[in-house]
Amino acid sequence: MNKFTSTAFRAPGAPHAPSSPLPQLREVCPPNERGTVNTQDKVAGAGQTYRVWADDPESFSTHKITGLHHNFHEHPLFQVAELANLAKELVPFKQCRFVRPGISQASSFTHDSQHPDGRSIDEVFGRIEEAGSWVALYNIEVIPRYAALLASIVDTMRPLIEREQPGIFNINGFAFISAPPSVTPFHIDRENNIWLQLHGRKTMNVWDPTDRTVVGADAVEDFIVGHSLRKVRLKEEFRARSHQFDTQPGDAVYFPSTSPHMTSSERSWTRPGDGVSISIGVTFYTSVTRKTARVHQVNRLMRKAGMSPAYPGESTTADALKEPVGAVVGMARASLSRAIAPLRRIKLAAKAPPGSF
Repeated sequence: MNKFTSTAFRAPGAPHAPSSPLPQLREVCPPNERGTVNTQDKVAGAGQTYRVWADDPESFSTHKITGLHHNFHEHPLFQVAELANLAKELVPFKQCRFVRPGISQASSFTHDSQHPDGRSIDEVFGRIEEAGSWVALYNIEVIPRYAALLASIVDTMRPLIEREQPGIFNINGFAFISAPPSVTPFHIDRENNIWLQLHGRKTMNVWDPTDRTVVGADAVEDFIVGHSLRKVRLKEEFRARSHQFDTQPGDAVYFPSTSPHMTSSERSWTRPGDGVSISIGVTFYTSVTRKTARVHQVNRLMRKAGMSPAYPGESTTADALKEPVGAVVGMARASLSRAIAPLRRIKLAAKAPPGSF
């Protein structure tokens, strides 16, 4: 029987432990303590069943950051050679993304479809264990076999998710492949996220999505409605407010929509033949994230008019009144963007951000 390691967790406000050596880890709950396996679990290869699970399924909430476990790091499609093949297939879609050298967790999270040094994707993977190498594979669901794999990941958690957030849609995958030392800058996403560590080690810091000290309400609205991260910026004093997970293969973290997060890995963690850190964010929307986005649409208009609207979730009555209005506002904004698209240089301006209404 496979043995999985638990996620080392530090609550907000607790001192950050040194990143090395590896914290003492324990065996995940024995078989007689594990939650019941979903009958919809996907089986692949030699009878192997792959799944994501929570130690305490009853206490799992889609509104809370939670450490999870998985065995998808053993799946054939998540091995380095297969990910290299996937990258080649994504090149025509411009979904292999690169960051500039020397970025930090506080840098703006900008990326490009061209490697900074002009390397081909074959060269990138041929030198992937060189310190600081970094490539992200975006929207891997455009490749059918990976779309099915991502759906199977979400399906293993679907019963727990849909207790609170029914109507899962738009499942996407974002794989991050890097050689330590490397970082993914501080940012937020619209979707809920099941984040899996597949190979190597990585430290994930996540903040509560309700922490308005870290990311203000106006910054969230700008991102949901306008796809702008301009106001989402890391300050050193925010670090102590985060949940920190020091992860290995088999560790996972669930975090809700708009939870600020960032990652890092250190060169001292690598060993010969094990010099790459690979993780994947499996993201999805629900009826709840869509409702929240609609409320943000209205709140942004109210804020521009000088008002201080209640944040989504603070007032059930206000949310109920705003949601239908937000749906109309979002559709109108999308229609206007399409209408003026021929007048703009940037084609993406014609497309409303996903999940924004």
